[in-house]
Amino acid sequence: MALSPKARPYLLITALVLVVAGVVVARLPTEPHAGTAVPAPTTETPAVRGSIGGDGAGDAYYPQDGNTGYDVLSYDVSVDYDPASKHLDGVTAVKATATADLTRFNLDLYRLKVAKVLVDGVERTFAQEGDHELVITADLKQGKEFTAVVTYGGEPALFEERALGRSGWQISKSGGAFAAGEPHSATTWFPANDTPRDKALFSLTARVPDGWSVVSNGVEKGSESRDGKTTFRWAAAEPMATYLTTVAVDRWTFERGALADGTPVVTAYAPGVAKGEDRLPEVLEFLSSRFGPYPFTSAGGIFLADDIGFSLETQGRPIYAGWADLDTVVHENAHQWFGDSVSLSSWADICLNECFASYASWLWDEKEGADLDDRYRSEVGKRGDQSTYWNRKLYDMGRGNEFRGVYDKGQLALHALRRQLGDDVFDRVLKGWVADHRFGNASWPEFENYVEKTSGQDLAGFFGAWFRGDERPSDEYLWPGTLRR
Repeated sequence: MALSPKARPYLLITALVLVVAGVVVARLPTEPHAGTAVPAPTTETPAVRGSIGGDGAGDAYYPQDGNTGYDVLSYDVSVDYDPASKHLDGVTAVKATATADLTRFNLDLYRLKVAKVLVDGVERTFAQEGDHELVITADLKQGKEFTAVVTYGGEPALFEERALGRSGWQISKSGGAFAAGEPHSATTWFPANDTPRDKALFSLTARVPDGWSVVSNGVEKGSESRDGKTTFRWAAAEPMATYLTTVAVDRWTFERGALADGTPVVTAYAPGVAKGEDRLPEVLEFLSSRFGPYPFTSAGGIFLADDIGFSLETQGRPIYAGWADLDTVVHENAHQWFGDSVSLSSWADICLNECFASYASWLWDEKEGADLDDRYRSEVGKRGDQSTYWNRKLYDMGRGNEFRGVYDKGQLALHALRRQLGDDVFDRVLKGWVADHRFGNASWPEFENYVEKTSGQDLAGFFGAWFRGDERPSDEYLWPGTLRR
């Protein structure tokens, strides 16, 4: 995700105010490789008949996001949306495998009303608890593959969060709508196991009144009009985290093409938005040279007319706010490797997404002729001993602080790491890390171990100073390699 220039200082100021006030900001209820089970809570007994799935996946920052007891294989989402009334009707089929003997399990669905639930074709009793828990009764044996079909509807609601702003289903200036947000947004429009740890395939069938159109993740699967409505179909061939799914309804202008290897490119522009992705093939070619082959079977972008405060790396087709520029296109597409293909295990690992996408913009500028060593020295000099800059941890920074530091201090930290390792080793780290964890999940401690193994260096001090620490690094770590004075 890239924050707008206006939003970045706002987040820093907000965080500082919260620290001074001693306020703990509560998040509204909600946002491993596909086929890898989400672990059950450690407090559960071994799987026996009568156990129940947990109502949270156990992330330290957002413990009630997601659920346990099953592993989702795919989401087949079908929605009918009317921009005039803002009403959505949906039927979502969740195909999953039970990871324990269950008598009930949970899905996350935010404030939409459920009418019916079928599990393997049989109607089941259910209850909606709080703002986002859908509890389904069903006897399932460990290892059983099952399909839950949920029928629901209503007017989708936003998550409005003091530290991170708006996310989820949002109404466009045009009268259309779109879904985007991090760390959660998917459950404002379809039921899901809303944790990045349970990646799954995704397909969408969306019906809208004639004259409107729909863009989503993956590859176009055709459209058809009947009885005053047009149906659009999209499908993604690679697993994704739920927060990386998107749908956008507008009177789009579509631009279609292909990358050199034939990968289809579909970009959608809202009314009045100028084309802004002419260099996407060049951007993806460059990023592939640094990170390895482009990981997905589709590419493109969704350009909104709205200034939503952020752009987001929705998988294979990022969604862009009205202020997005070429730097933002580079940033969000770098996420296709760091964040989308290789996804974080916990939100404490957010630097694996944002630090690398932010440094990708530096790498692009270097290709264009920038001297990154000079830029680094200038930035360090400008920051001096400024505690409000250096005190932002890049790993395990605390709930509500995920986006403090990762966009600017994160760039410095990765450039220092590059100079510590040398270009050849740094290049092997970037490509090898992405290849080893393709379509899976990983944590920051795993990355540290990987770098040490690849480089043969003991980097505990370096990582402690730059990523785990909250002070200006000592000169030993601040000026490594060619940066040394």
